[in-house]
Amino acid sequence: MVAAALAAPETQAGTALVIRDVSHEFDLHGRALPVLDRISLRTEPGEFVALLGPSGCGKSTLLRLVAGLEAPRAGRILVDGAPIAGPDPSRVVVFQDPTLYPWRTVWKNAALGLEARGTVRSQRDRVSEALEMVGLSGFARAYPHQLSGGMAQRAALARALVNDPSLLLLDEPLGKLDSMTRITMQAEIVRLWQRSGFSALLVTHDVEEALLMASRVVVLSDRPAQIKAIVPVDLAYPRHRGDPRLAELRREVLGLLGLEANW
Repeated sequence: MVAAALAAPETQAGTALVIRDVSHEFDLHGRALPVLDRISLRTEPGEFVALLGPSGCGKSTLLRLVAGLEAPRAGRILVDGAPIAGPDPSRVVVFQDPTLYPWRTVWKNAALGLEARGTVRSQRDRVSEALEMVGLSGFARAYPHQLSGGMAQRAALARALVNDPSLLLLDEPLGKLDSMTRITMQAEIVRLWQRSGFSALLVTHDVEEALLMASRVVVLSDRPAQIKAIVPVDLAYPRHRGDPRLAELRREVLGLLGLEANW
């Protein structure tokens, strides 16, 4: 497929993800609130896929199910053919808030995963390498309050990369950043993905962000979410906001979201 070829990272360390007929609901004051309705999706190893849809449609819920933080009420989720039984260091979530511990330095925040597994002494070089990858080598001894919003999110990315994830789950990680920092971080995440070869699943409300970063964009309906369309992004990296093809894809996706009048 053309889009997959254009999106291929330098190495292939990612995992294959299969979401099969997944439905989910929440208990709300004794009543069932359906959130996901028979979602089926397959992503290839090393692919970057974005989930796009109306606010509250269930995008983040689907990400939590893939992370193993919850189990779906119906259907199955498989990673490399094995069912997800719970959280695993190979599947790391980066949230909208960096959630750094304020009393720990950047280095010690990034080392949390290794520390939990008791391997921080033998693998401490991985922490320094991850900080270098995200451009924070000079801030290893800094504390979170000394960082800008973009730097704090870079530290959260470093913490994720230290675990050497095969699947990186991004839950609107750039949603609270200013526009200039957000543009920089979009390019930074794509660069890290191309360099490391992990698979990536991004939740975003930003149509342009999805099209700039992902090889496919999955458009979801209102809650309970169903897949309305899967849009391949047939553009090579790096992508540019002024590309006429990007404008065409943006118009297509906005139409799928019912926002064509705002084009």
